[in-house]
Amino acid sequence: MDVGAAGFGRLLPGLRDRVRRAAFLGLDMEFTGLYSAFPQNNQPSLFDSPAERYLKVRQSVQRFTVTQLGLAIFSKENSNKYVVHSYNFFLFPSTLGVTDVEFTLSASSIQFLSHYGFDFNKFLKDGIPYMNELQEKSLNQRLSEGSWRACSAVDRDVMKKAIDEVTSWIVAAEEGETMILKDLSGSQMLEVQLVLREALQNVWTQPLEDSEVVVKKVSPQQRRLLENSSYDYCRKELILMSARGFTNLFQILVKAKKPLVGHNMFIDLCHLHDKFYKPLPESYEEFKRNIHNLFPVLIDTKTVTKSIWKNYQFPRVSTLLDVYEVLCSSNLNPTDPTGPVIALASDCSQYAEKKSPHEAGYDAFLCGSVLLKSAHLLLHRVTKCSDTVEADPSFSQYLTVLAEYLNKVNFIRGGASSINFSGEDVPSQHPPLLVVRVRGWPQMNERQIYQELKALCRFDVRRLSGNQFILLSNKFKHVRLVLRDYKHHPNLQISVYRHWRHSPHVNCLLQVSGIVALWSLLAFVLGGPPCSS
Repeated sequence: MDVGAAGFGRLLPGLRDRVRRAAFLGLDMEFTGLYSAFPQNNQPSLFDSPAERYLKVRQSVQRFTVTQLGLAIFSKENSNKYVVHSYNFFLFPSTLGVTDVEFTLSASSIQFLSHYGFDFNKFLKDGIPYMNELQEKSLNQRLSEGSWRACSAVDRDVMKKAIDEVTSWIVAAEEGETMILKDLSGSQMLEVQLVLREALQNVWTQPLEDSEVVVKKVSPQQRRLLENSSYDYCRKELILMSARGFTNLFQILVKAKKPLVGHNMFIDLCHLHDKFYKPLPESYEEFKRNIHNLFPVLIDTKTVTKSIWKNYQFPRVSTLLDVYEVLCSSNLNPTDPTGPVIALASDCSQYAEKKSPHEAGYDAFLCGSVLLKSAHLLLHRVTKCSDTVEADPSFSQYLTVLAEYLNKVNFIRGGASSINFSGEDVPSQHPPLLVVRVRGWPQMNERQIYQELKALCRFDVRRLSGNQFILLSNKFKHVRLVLRDYKHHPNLQISVYRHWRHSPHVNCLLQVSGIVALWSLLAFVLGGPPCSS
């Protein structure tokens, strides 16, 4: 189900109830970009530690924004059946306040979204507003001081038009007469009312429909009574609730503490923290603590499927949709009738009729489905044979067999296999480092070394010293290939890296030790034997 700003408010109470009753939640997000090109060294590398990668991702998250958030609410019915309500929320930063939010577009990401049918009009025109705690605090202070103003040029034009219409109408209007302002977006409905009430002391405003506001001419006495009424839709707490927008649902998710399921969800978690909670901290450890407090149970289906792939004769696939289709295959475990039944709710049934890869609501549905099917395979394996598996395994049983994967989020191409949000990170098992010594090619850099090797295999490259570079791959076969094919290369001497031999620090220490030893020897020789008394 697609949800924009116009219908979000009506859905929120029902969403709160569904989240409370849910077994778990599937999550996916789409962005205006993944990795920023600025600074130039911001791209992911196999050399990255989790803390180093976090700082790179943090810089990117601060530049890009969320276009779409998918939430799939999995509720368990009687028997082993899960009903799924899958929502596709279009988001746009709140323009209600004093600070105009800036964000960057990555050309490749926008092209990617366009290829998969992303509706940019819904994102721009009907995106649900959101803000984090710092932005809300600023708006709250401005509202208390009475220094609120519209920050969007479009909104300012709408304000001017509304004031012109109302001031022209009110001259001849009698007390009690009304007029209607139409074609206003969700935030504009609120902004128009605030501006009109401040500019004209003899009017009262009230929202009528999703895009309309009623303006009524009133006496000063009526105005004072209405301002103190509980039916005033422009009370400060309601203004803040409107400005928070999707953040209201985020806070419901945090309060519910349901298991949150994603696929390669590290960047998603960074955006959740930055956009709806607080700006990302500089400290990687603080970020981990914050996320764990917000969502105590995280499950990354990439982490799970990477592990169980080794125990089953699965075809090698990479995309989330491919993983889902393999797990749904009747050839996987045809003798097991106890697998979970996953049914889309009637008001969210569009994904039952067609595939919509890279649409956030659809991918959130795939995440939850992959989790259930993977967990059932693990439960079946633990119990050794299908006839000992309960006909109706509980979700808590699934969590038990998933215990080793909980809170371990996949780490793509780096110095750890996963980020552990409830403990120490798990180091990666990479092939040995290689060292390249360049001869006869002056002024070589990392990019040129990479270009030289990429036709044969892929390595990440870092400079070690003036003419030496370190190579790191995540494939043992690439190490074997490059050692074999470059064995007699005239310009590149490639060998396995040995710390005691190749480390600049060790070499420096050896050189200093050698100089000290040489001077000591010279001093001894030139000084001669000690004199006897």
